[in-house]
Amino acid sequence: MSLHEPNATHDLDPQSETLTLRDDFTIFKHPPTSDFQDREKRETRPPEADVVEYQEDLSPSEGRTNTLESDSNVYIVDWDGPDDAQNPKNWRKNEKWGATLIISAFTFISPVSSSMTAPATGQVAQQFGITNNVVGALITSVFICAYAFGPLMLGPLSEIFGRSRVLQLANLWYLAWNIGCGFAQNTGQLIAFRFLAGLGGSAPLSIGGGVLGDLWRPEERGQAIALYSLAPLLGPVIGPAAASWVAQRSTWRWCFWSTGIVDGFVQVLGLLFLKETFAPVLLERKAGRIRQSMDLETGGYRAVRTPYDNADREWRNILKKSLTRPFALFIREPIVQVLGLYMAFAYGLLYLFLTSLPDIFTGVYGEEIGIAGLNYFALGIGLTGASQINAYLLDRIYHYFSKKNGDTGKPEYRLPSMVPGTIFLPVGLFLTGWTSRASIHWIVPDIGIALVGAGMILIFQSIQIYVIDAFTLHAASALAAVAFLRSLAGFGFPLFAPAMYSALGYGKADSILGAVAVVAGCPAPWLLWVYGERIRHASRYARK
Repeated sequence: MSLHEPNATHDLDPQSETLTLRDDFTIFKHPPTSDFQDREKRETRPPEADVVEYQEDLSPSEGRTNTLESDSNVYIVDWDGPDDAQNPKNWRKNEKWGATLIISAFTFISPVSSSMTAPATGQVAQQFGITNNVVGALITSVFICAYAFGPLMLGPLSEIFGRSRVLQLANLWYLAWNIGCGFAQNTGQLIAFRFLAGLGGSAPLSIGGGVLGDLWRPEERGQAIALYSLAPLLGPVIGPAAASWVAQRSTWRWCFWSTGIVDGFVQVLGLLFLKETFAPVLLERKAGRIRQSMDLETGGYRAVRTPYDNADREWRNILKKSLTRPFALFIREPIVQVLGLYMAFAYGLLYLFLTSLPDIFTGVYGEEIGIAGLNYFALGIGLTGASQINAYLLDRIYHYFSKKNGDTGKPEYRLPSMVPGTIFLPVGLFLTGWTSRASIHWIVPDIGIALVGAGMILIFQSIQIYVIDAFTLHAASALAAVAFLRSLAGFGFPLFAPAMYSALGYGKADSILGAVAVVAGCPAPWLLWVYGERIRHASRYARK
C-alpha cells in the first residue's frame, strides 16, 4: 500500500513522543534530545565551516525560541536515524560523488563560456566594426559582471525552492541566452545576451557549494571542495584554448554554439541524476507526504511541521539577509575587507591575463591563433597541479597544528598553503612579462604563466577555507561578499588591459602587477597568522 493512499495504516498516540507510519517515517512531537539526534540536528542545519552560500540560520538558532517546539499539538518531522537514506549525508559514496561531479560539471561549463570569446574578439570586432579596445574587451568581461549580481537572487531562491530545481532552471536560462549570442546581429545584442547568459551561469557558483555542504560532513569534504573550487578556474583556461581552434577553423558564432552543445549534455545528466539535497526542502516534502496519509484531528494534533518552519524560512527574511548581510560583513569586518580585496585582485588578474595571452603568442611569436591557444594549458597545468597537491596537504597541515594546540583547530591553520601562492604569483608575473619576446623561447613565458596559475589556486583555496572556518554560520554571507568583489574585478580588469600593455609593454605592465601582488599578498598570511585570532575576537560575526 502506498503512503499516499488515504487508508494507509499508522499508529497515532497523542501521549507518545513519536508517530511511526508504516516504518517509513518517524515524526517527533518535540525536537529530539538524545546525543544522537542532537548530532543529526547539527548536521542537517547549515554546517559550520561550509562552502555553502546563502545557507546560514535556516534551523532554530541556539538561544532562540521556536514556537513550534513548545506546542504539544504539533509534530516536528526530522530524519529517522543515523542511517536514514533520505538524509543526503547518509547517501552512498558513489551517489555523493556522482552529485559532486555533476555540480562540478555545471560549475566548469559556465566559466568556459566566460572566456570563450577572448581568442575570437578580433573576428567579432571585424564583423561588427568595433574599433574601441574597451568595447572589444567588454564582450568578454560583461559575462563576469553578471556573476556579481546573479547569486544575490539565485541563492535565496535555492533556499525556498531547493538546490536542484533552481540550479537546473538557471542553467536552462544560461543555455538559451548563450545560444542566442551566436545569433547576435550587432554589438549591443551580443553584450546584452552575454550579460543575461551570465546571470544564469552564475547559479553553480552560488548554489554548488551549498550542495557540497548538504552532502559531505566536514571531515569528508576536502577532496570534494578541491574538485569544485578547481572547476571555475580551469574553465577559463579550457574555453580560450578550444575557442582558438574554433575561431581558426570556423566563425566566432560557433564559440557559443559549441559550448551550448556541451552544456546541453551536462543538463541531461543533471535532469537524470541530480537529486535534491537541501534539508529544509526534503523534510518539508516528507512532512507533506505524512499530512496526506494521516488524520490530524482524530489524533489530537494540529499540524505537522519540520524544525525549519519558522520566521527565518519566509522568503522576505531570506531575501533580506542575502542582500544585506554580505555588504554588512564587508563594511564591518577587517578580515573580509583585506582578503576580499586581495582575492578580487587575484581574480581580476586572471581575466586580465586571459585577454592578453593571445596577443603575446600571435603578436610576439607569430603563432596561428589555434596554436597560440594551446599556451592556455600552461595556466591549466599550474592550476591543476597546485590544486591537487594542496587538496592532499590542506587537511594534514590543519590536523598537525590542531594536534599541537591540544586538538583545537583555528582558522589560521589554513594559512600555510597560502604562503607559496603569494610567492608564485609575482614571480610568474615577472617571468612572463620580461621573457615575452621573440628572442626567448616560448616555453619560458609558459613557465611563468604556470606559476601564475599555481599561485592563483593556492591563494583562492586558502582564502575560501579561512573565511569559512572564521565565520562558521555566517560563512555564506562572508563568501558572498568576497565573491561579489571578485566578480566585479574580473569584469573591470580586462577593460584596461589593452591600453596598459600597449602603453607600457609586457615587461613593465606585468612588473607593476607583480609589485602590487608582493605588497598586497606576501604579508597577508603572516599578519593573519599573528593577528588573525585577535581580530576574530573583536569581530561581531566571526568565530571566537
